[in-house]
Parts: sequence; structure tokens; C-alpha cells
Amino acid sequence: MTSLHETAPPVILIADDEEANRKMLLDMLRRDEYEVLLAKDGEEAVNLFATVKVDLALLDVMMPGLTGFEVCRAIKANPETRLVPVVLITGLGSANDRIEGIECGADDFLKKPIHREELSARVRSLLRLKQFTDELESAETVLFSLALSIEAKDPYTEGHCARLSKYSIELASALGLPEDLRVALRRAGVVHDVGKVAVPESILLKPGRLTPEERKIMEQHPIVGERICAPLRSFRQVLPIIRHHHEKLDGSGYPDGLKGDAIPITARIMTTVDVYDSLTTDRPYRSALSSEQAFSIIHEEVRRGWWDAHLVEELRKLIVNAGSKKLIDAPRINGAPLVTRPPEL
Repeated sequence: MTSLHETAPPVILIADDEEANRKMLLDMLRRDEYEVLLAKDGEEAVNLFATVKVDLALLDVMMPGLTGFEVCRAIKANPETRLVPVVLITGLGSANDRIEGIECGADDFLKKPIHREELSARVRSLLRLKQFTDELESAETVLFSLALSIEAKDPYTEGHCARLSKYSIELASALGLPEDLRVALRRAGVVHDVGKVAVPESILLKPGRLTPEERKIMEQHPIVGERICAPLRSFRQVLPIIRHHHEKLDGSGYPDGLKGDAIPITARIMTTVDVYDSLTTDRPYRSALSSEQAFSIIHEEVRRGWWDAHLVEELRKLIVNAGSKKLIDAPRINGAPLVTRPPEL
């Protein structure tokens, strides 16, 4: 990992309504060669966050207008800035003030009068953690870019990852799943097929049925994807989704042949939306099916024991509520549903 000053110096925002306090903190921080921005009140601090990339914020608690607590809460509520460390500076010493600071997301506290050595040590520590976070985000970005580059190879799968993220989050929300699992599903929607980087394009883009040998290669991609993403600790809850999103409830899926509840709920959610999206988008071997046709096929596959009937029904409700027409039967041949997907999907 590079040191804090090998690249551009970190940007630190000071928000305090007292000019003397701003100048004192400015002098202390400039000794450590940081770039410092000054805000005379909470509103100006929030505006600066909207226009400048800030690495750490020092906020006085008692400011007119927006207090330090309120600015902190605004920073932590914004997905683009919530990982920026925030230090609240206060002359107050009550436990209630610290509790409020913790509840609004503050990362640390400094009590007046401020000593330069303590300020310097705490700023260095928080910026080091911020750098770890930035590097983690960079690693995630590389993975997402890799996954999207795989999607881009096939014009028929354009937008597939974004749709799976959207559908799976909506389905998880309808089921009342906690936020950490919804975040895992959002990430998995993008990277669930990243293991296809190891699948030759001749197999990946083949319009017809795969041979047994080709199918065996294709069925390795969840294992490869899990291995690629495993080093990221933040992907701990994403890994089971990547590995198991091609399992079936009757044990006929891959790569592990898991059955029933042995398949994680998040993987079952991803499978459900993946199947739906595959049916309702154009493919080289057929045109996109309507929602009604897709659910008719999916319900038949539920009866075969492949998919989770409850998840399918919840997804159907979401689609219907989003404006789909009344369900109708899919095309049938001799009374049997016309299944128009090759077996590898």
C-alpha cells in the first residue's frame, strides 16, 4: 500500500463558525502537509462535500444553522460520502453528546482544547483506514469492470447485470431481507457470472446446444467466479450467490447439486430473477417472451421441482404491480409448455 503522501495530499475539511478555531486547526494540519478546506458553517460544509472530494472532515458540533451532528448525518446518509471519516469537535463532555455523535455516524471525537499531537495521530489513523477503504473500492471496481466486459461480449445480454441487481434488490426488499443481504445481492447481480472469463468465447457465444464436454466447461464458471472474488472480505456474503445461482431445488443444478433449503436464500433469489430475465430478453435462438409467457414456463419448472415457488410468486407480484398485463398461458405444443431455452441456462 502506498503511503499517504506518495500521491496527492489528503483533503481535510474543517467546519467551524469561529475563525480563530479554523485558523488554529489549519496551522496544525498544514504542518503535516495536508490540503485543507475551510467552511464557516454547516451549510457551507455540506455544499463543499457536493463539489470536492474530501478525505476527512473535522466538524465543530455547535454551529449556527446546521450543527456538526446534522452535517455528519448528511455525510453518512449519502452513499458517495458515507465512508469519509468524520471527527466531531466539541467542548461538551456529556455522555448524551457522544451518544448522539455515534448515532449520527461519527468516526471519532476530539474535545476542546485540542492538542496538536492528538489531532495529528487521530487524523493519520483515520486517513490510513480511509486508504484501505479506497483500495477495497478500487478492487471492487476492477471486478465490476471485468464482469461488465464479459457481458459486453454478447449483445443479447446487454443490461443483464443491471437488471439482475435491480430485480434481486426489489425481491429481497419485498421479502424483508436485511440490508447486508440486499447489498450482497446488488453486488452479485453484477459479478454473478464473472467466472465466465475462463469460458472460451466459442462456448460462451454458441447459439445452439452445448456438447457434454462444453457443458462441463460452462458449469465450472460459478466455481471460478467464487475463486476470483474470494480475496475481497467485503464479498463474504456475495460468494454463496456466485457459487450457487445455478442450483435447482431438486438437486439437478450445478456446481454442487444442492437441494432445497441447502441453497442459500440469496442464491435462490438470484436464480429466480436470472431465469425471468433470460426468458424476457432476446436471445439468438428466440425472441424475448412476454412476462405472461415467461411466468407460465417458470411455473411449469416449479412443478418439476427446479425453482422456489414462493420466490417466483413474489417476483410475479412485483412484475404485475409494475404494470404487467394479466397473465396468460404461454404457447403450448400438444398440451405441454413450449420451453424455448437451451439446457445450459
